[in-house]
Amino acid sequence: MRNKKDKKTNLNPVIYFVILSLAATIGLNYMLNTLTVPQREEIYYSDFINLVESDKIESVEIKADTILIYPKEKKSETNPVSAYFEGFMPSRKVQYYTGVIEDPNLVDTLKAHNVMFKRGVTENNLFMELFISWILPAALLYLFFGFVMRSMGKRMGGGIMGVGQSNAKMYMENKTGVTFTDVAGQNEAKESLDEIVDFLHNPSKYTAIGAKQPKGALLVGPPGTGKTLLAKAVAGEANVPFFSISGSDFVEMFVGVGASRVRDLFKQASAKAPCIIFIDEIDAIGKSRDNQFGGNDEREQTLNQLLSEMDGFDSSKGVVILAATNRPEILDKALLRPGRFDRRIIVEKPDLKGREDILKVHIKNVKMSPDIDLHEIALATSGAVGADLANMVNEAALRAVRMKRKAVIQEDLMEAVEIIIAGKEKKDRILSDKEKRIVAYHEVGHALATALQKNTDPVQKITIVPRTMGALGYTMQMPEEEHYLMSKDEILDEITVLLAGRVAEEIVFNTKTTGAANDIERANELARAMIAQYGMSDKFGMAALEKPQSRYLDGRNVPNCSEATMTQLDEEIIKVLKEAHEKAERMLRENMEALDKIAAFLIEKETITGEQFMSILNDIKNPKKEKEQSEEVILV
Repeated sequence: MRNKKDKKTNLNPVIYFVILSLAATIGLNYMLNTLTVPQREEIYYSDFINLVESDKIESVEIKADTILIYPKEKKSETNPVSAYFEGFMPSRKVQYYTGVIEDPNLVDTLKAHNVMFKRGVTENNLFMELFISWILPAALLYLFFGFVMRSMGKRMGGGIMGVGQSNAKMYMENKTGVTFTDVAGQNEAKESLDEIVDFLHNPSKYTAIGAKQPKGALLVGPPGTGKTLLAKAVAGEANVPFFSISGSDFVEMFVGVGASRVRDLFKQASAKAPCIIFIDEIDAIGKSRDNQFGGNDEREQTLNQLLSEMDGFDSSKGVVILAATNRPEILDKALLRPGRFDRRIIVEKPDLKGREDILKVHIKNVKMSPDIDLHEIALATSGAVGADLANMVNEAALRAVRMKRKAVIQEDLMEAVEIIIAGKEKKDRILSDKEKRIVAYHEVGHALATALQKNTDPVQKITIVPRTMGALGYTMQMPEEEHYLMSKDEILDEITVLLAGRVAEEIVFNTKTTGAANDIERANELARAMIAQYGMSDKFGMAALEKPQSRYLDGRNVPNCSEATMTQLDEEIIKVLKEAHEKAERMLRENMEALDKIAAFLIEKETITGEQFMSILNDIKNPKKEKEQSEEVILV
């Protein structure tokens, strides 16, 4: 243990710049004097007179006590190579002088030999000479060095003299402006964090029973679910200082800088305790050190320092560390053990009620029509996170302004949902009649496969208006309730719906187009997941052939079996897709009348609702019932 703090003598940056500028000024003056001021050499007065009488003097300058002598330049042939180099390295000239002697014949002698002469004027302005030679260059160099140092400091954080200082932003409660009332859809996460807030307010209640405050809590979840917002809400609820920093702010090109910033951050936090430290994107420095391809010395030193600091501080002082990441699987195991990050708080995508609550939070400051149905919007946005819902509300408000309305209506919100999903309507993209018919039959194929099967969500809308995200048309389905599980039959029916668009093209036009690319991709993903992950294959049973990686980001899967088994897996996927294709073809051929009539109606209207679609389908499938109803009306 150390009983005394280490004393560090930090040189004042101003003094540092002044010393540097003076040293550079001295060097500059020495260099200029060496190159520009001629070397002075004194000669006898008699030698001076002999030179004048020998016609070797061009001019003289007579001063109070000195005569400066300028001899005539010798003209000689110069080697071109040496002349070239003399242009870069000029030779230093020699200045001859002699003392002044009372010689009444000097002027006549100079005139007789055509020597130019003048009386030298002595200017003793020492202040101007000092200013030009020393003060002005030093000031300019000081400004130059200061500008360079500040520029480097911005890139390295904290200035050149404070490169190891933490650049965490500190917010007080009145600056975060966020409390738990501003966070919706994450009730479980708020409950876990509310205990931390209570501990910061009433530590004695917990210490009385022997409970210790958690040192850290790790917020884990997909992007946009509100991890940073939750951390700010904790600080707002606790009314304590809130240090916010990103994991990438610790890492620099210089080894040891990150570790120094970690030390400085915890030093500041200890001085402000009780407080909260929030490290966003902690995976930037917390990546596992078990790397067979070599590591990053700076990142690993920063991580080691973070681990050491988390072990060293006393949690009873009221310093809580919050961190957020969407890649928990790559974090170092030492970072996740109890005693460092004691809690892992999952911030998942919100469910149906959570989406409704989030929408209520975001529409508080937006003028809404009284007949707004947020439940319908929540049903239509399954899988959306808080950031998506905030974006949808803003898009709806912008659309209401474009339509010159004073308030947002339900239509604006539904259109905003479609904008987020498929993009805006692309009005300048005009399809040819042939392409419009292909797209119409393609989308009606999806809709019919949806309506003719039991385990599918009802159709909400069909459109063949192109969108900016590349879709030439789409069929929108609206679930009647929130689903948390999918059965094998539901997956197979969904695959059939996805392939029905291509099947409609094949039946009607006897062709295949590129419009089914996204449908085929999604159908393959579902079939692969059903067999490789969900254990729904008769051939492989419950064998896990793939495992998910980066589940909170792209959620891609990595093989967990041999290459031979992968080949068999591909064959099984092809078999499932082929059976779904045959099922879709069978259903559409049995309902060709409905396919043609609904497609013709869609071509004419370009967009039809789910009610219109079902009305036409029911009229075709139940003509007798309609006829009986009309006869009953006549009899009455």
